[in-house]
Amino acid sequence: MTGPVADEPLGELELVHSFTGPMPTGVSVSHTGRVFVNFPKWGDEVPATVVELRDGAEVPFPDQRWNSPSGDDDATAFVSVQSIVVDPADRLWVLDTGSPMFRPTAPGGPKLVRVDLDTDSVGQVITFPTDVALPTTYLNDVRFDLRRGEAGTAYITDSSHSGPNGIIVVDLASGASWRRLHDHPSTKAEPLAAFRPVVEGRPLLERPVDGPPKPIAMGSDGIAISHDGARLYYCPLASRHWYSVSTEALADPALDDGLVAASVAHEGDKGGGSDGLESDDAGRLYLTSYEHNAVLRRRADGEYETLVHDPRLLWPDTMSVATDGYLYVTANQLHRQPTYQRGQDLRRKPYALFRTRIDAGPVLLR
Repeated sequence: MTGPVADEPLGELELVHSFTGPMPTGVSVSHTGRVFVNFPKWGDEVPATVVELRDGAEVPFPDQRWNSPSGDDDATAFVSVQSIVVDPADRLWVLDTGSPMFRPTAPGGPKLVRVDLDTDSVGQVITFPTDVALPTTYLNDVRFDLRRGEAGTAYITDSSHSGPNGIIVVDLASGASWRRLHDHPSTKAEPLAAFRPVVEGRPLLERPVDGPPKPIAMGSDGIAISHDGARLYYCPLASRHWYSVSTEALADPALDDGLVAASVAHEGDKGGGSDGLESDDAGRLYLTSYEHNAVLRRRADGEYETLVHDPRLLWPDTMSVATDGYLYVTANQLHRQPTYQRGQDLRRKPYALFRTRIDAGPVLLR
């Protein structure tokens, strides 16, 4: 006599690396196959906030000095990194929140740092003025178009849980930056009445040790750029809806905010809460689904399909499409942190980096 039928995985996940230390968020893979990972400072002991995976070891990158800040306002070291992205020219950009434990930011802490992979040295540091990186700002993820502007343009999500959300645009040549869609409804978390996420069969809320539960308030989080560079896709962490906006509008600092907002399109209900977004050179978009232990894909014809579903994908976070034909994704059990479990840490190490094969490559706008 057999037992009840159980849920079955879909697609194939290959384990790339297991993490027995702090929980990872971001991953990116160079054009030559080098793998980089970052660990934000959310309460774990973090010896290095950016590492390269070398022969199974997590090596501080570019070195330990850059991973040893003197304070939250140190512009010459990584304070607390949320995202790392290899750009179309095969350079690693490090997005530093400057906000350990989500503390208020101070000038010099929030920054975008370019590491040239041919020399493994820092080639550029872009810090943000106080009217761009606000005290409440939490720099979350970044995408690049190196064709726009003299040296290219970067787009960054501000996923603040306690202040205005939006998109930050950076001119890479001058380092100038400006906010777009500042506090726009499309960038904000939905109220609990509209979005009640369920993870591992349990409603997901912030559950303090003392006091009532609160809805998750993280706004614009996941970000992806279309294969032609014309649209930027983004989604609040606390929402099943996602949106896109004209990159031409975002990148024009002289354009009226109302005209930028008029270029926003509602992309519909994506079927689950997403932490990460990604795109490929075949015109398809990838969405993590933390409610379903899955990665979904929207095809060029607009139809959705499940790329992979696996019980090991406990909170799929960041994705990276690499030139080796794989999509990489971290799984970090974010929902089991004490913040969501009345002070109890229910995470069970190791955390994981997986990959799954796709028939496409990364978007390389250069």
